[in-house]
Amino acid sequence: MNEKIIFGGGCFWCTEAIFKRIKGVLSVTLGYAGGTTENPSYEEVCSGETNHVEVIKVEFDKNIITLKTLIQIFLHTHNPTEVNRQGNDVGTQYRSVIFYFNDEQKNIANETISEIRKSGLYENDIATSVEPYINFFNAEYYHINYYDNNKNNSYCSYIIKPKIMKLLNEYSSIIKDKYIN
Repeated sequence: MNEKIIFGGGCFWCTEAIFKRIKGVLSVTLGYAGGTTENPSYEEVCSGETNHVEVIKVEFDKNIITLKTLIQIFLHTHNPTEVNRQGNDVGTQYRSVIFYFNDEQKNIANETISEIRKSGLYENDIATSVEPYINFFNAEYYHINYYDNNKNNSYCSYIIKPKIMKLLNEYSSIIKDKYIN
């Protein structure tokens, strides 16, 4: 059975590169969510004036991978304690957020965040918000598969690759075969 969830965890190039490698993930669509402007451009979102977040919409087969596992991966592969930023990417468009489609997803997200808070994994409190889905607009085509198409780019080498290596090290049993070296 297929389900969708939306994650915003900083630059969507990073989150796309991570989630497309996970077994049970059927598709990862880059876009913008949660804002007030209809079909915003990348430049408009980067201005911070639209209130959109750079996000990925993840379609997954919940018979293969659970939403809880996806949320755990999401919280482990970016810094969910930073407010309106991820590293050098600063602004509301980079905030950490989970947009849910129903109450079950909302409850799973809140429970998973609570468990990770209690685990002591992070020194600072988790700032990731859990919000209802209100809109989603596809990102421009040139953002799609950015990491895989630009691995030698310095941003890809220094920012995205370490996140992928963390995924491969911590979640090797659920990585799609074509991404295992």
